[in-house]
Amino acid sequence: MTLKDYFENVPGHGVLATADASGRVNMAIFSRPHVMADDTVAFIMPHRLTHANLQTNPHAAYLFQEEGPGWQGKRLYLTKIGEEQDTERLESLRRRVYPPGKEKVAGPRFLVFFRVDLVLPLVGSAS
Repeated sequence: MTLKDYFENVPGHGVLATADASGRVNMAIFSRPHVMADDTVAFIMPHRLTHANLQTNPHAAYLFQEEGPGWQGKRLYLTKIGEEQDTERLESLRRRVYPPGKEKVAGPRFLVFFRVDLVLPLVGSAS
């Protein structure tokens, strides 16, 4: 199963971990990534700590736990390769639709793109 098929069809919850230039780690709940045609992944985010960390340290890790019993899921090791702010592409990828003026977080939104460096199962190592 490709990453695109996996993240479009498998329900679950994810956590994106980043660190600043000094190595101080932050973790935040994030929805499933958008898998692009070139097999990069993208996340939509406001300018908060996760986005700020990515300005000085491009490395991140995403942990995805599938819904249901057991410990199934994936760990993605990522490197930021670019971003866009408030673009039409970002709007077209949004999964949640908020009524006008009722956005959960005010301010700019960023579509941040990552190269996938390594994919591992949630538990264990690649076999």
